[in-house]
Amino acid sequence: MVSRREFMQVAPLGALSLAGLGLPWAPALAAVRGPEDIPVDLIVSFLGDNVPSKPEAVPARLIAAMKGRDDVADVYFADGATGALEKQFAQMVGKEDAAFIPSGTMANQIAIRLHCASRPRVLLQDVSHVYRDESDAIAIMNAIHAVPVEGGASAGLADAMAAAFTQSAEDPFPVEVGAVSIESPVRRLDGATVSAATIGKIAALARAKGARMHLDGARLLLMCGMPGFDVRDYCAPFDSVYVSLYKYLDAPFGAILAGDKAFVAKARQARHIFGGNLYHGWTAAIVASKTLTGFEQRFGRVRAAADDLLTRLAGKPGIEVQRVENGSNVAFLKLDERIATGLRERLLQSDIAIRTVREGRLRLAFNETLLRKSPATIAGAF
Repeated sequence: MVSRREFMQVAPLGALSLAGLGLPWAPALAAVRGPEDIPVDLIVSFLGDNVPSKPEAVPARLIAAMKGRDDVADVYFADGATGALEKQFAQMVGKEDAAFIPSGTMANQIAIRLHCASRPRVLLQDVSHVYRDESDAIAIMNAIHAVPVEGGASAGLADAMAAAFTQSAEDPFPVEVGAVSIESPVRRLDGATVSAATIGKIAALARAKGARMHLDGARLLLMCGMPGFDVRDYCAPFDSVYVSLYKYLDAPFGAILAGDKAFVAKARQARHIFGGNLYHGWTAAIVASKTLTGFEQRFGRVRAAADDLLTRLAGKPGIEVQRVENGSNVAFLKLDERIATGLRERLLQSDIAIRTVREGRLRLAFNETLLRKSPATIAGAF
């Protein structure tokens, strides 16, 4: 399981400059080749979900995304590139409408606020972002009580949710559950995903109890290419779906919250109440839209390449492959000392960036940069 500190250390290349910090040891480190020294169009990065980029490349990316378009500008997210992205996402996840939201936390909070209405309780995984990483916003901003449920991303989550519903209904003081929030893939479980079968069981229970379903699908599209996965089918049991725009879709910020037309209309009103109605969102929307086009097919190729690479690595002495059960885009390597020693530096010479090997274990996160070299070439670099 990745810690929050380790997770936050994975930043786009060029986001930090050692020389600019004025630290006495910065010049010495600057002489050592690091990921930031690899041309961004050549790097194969196992550091995180995103394709690394540098700030100075942003203008060129915007110009490329705007090419051939004369309908870019939006006003308070209406029309332009932002409105087009909303329609693009609504169609992809199979919902009637979608709203651009400045942040994922705001998207989650708006959804839960609207779903619960007069029912003051939401059930959610105890490892979820909403429960662990949103500063008790459910209680502070919405006066809703969050009930953490064990089970993570396993099949046992359905039974745990059923038990939580039963406990909430106990006499003499029953409390109505307004919503169930499910995160999948689960960041704190290294991208493990909740199966469609488990979601179906939970959704049937929620419907029977009069509760609504919300998907925290910040990393939803990283499931593309998983056996049997279809975006629309996976989202169908949910009344609302949130997807992040910046984790792997290149946008500098933003999120999409989708649902039926009545829900999204209320979400846009709540966005304004929460102070989220920025004057423009097109700079994020137009880049996300360009990356989103064809993403399902491209990430299917990423998954196939990752499987090929892991199979090749598993056949090498001193390397043990540890896959995440029902995982999206993360795997681990258990390395003997001979392989681990100097591995990061050796791979950098082949334009491959990895995290630091810790206690003989290396975390690999797969993204679209994996398609820049063949699995055979990458495996050989190890």
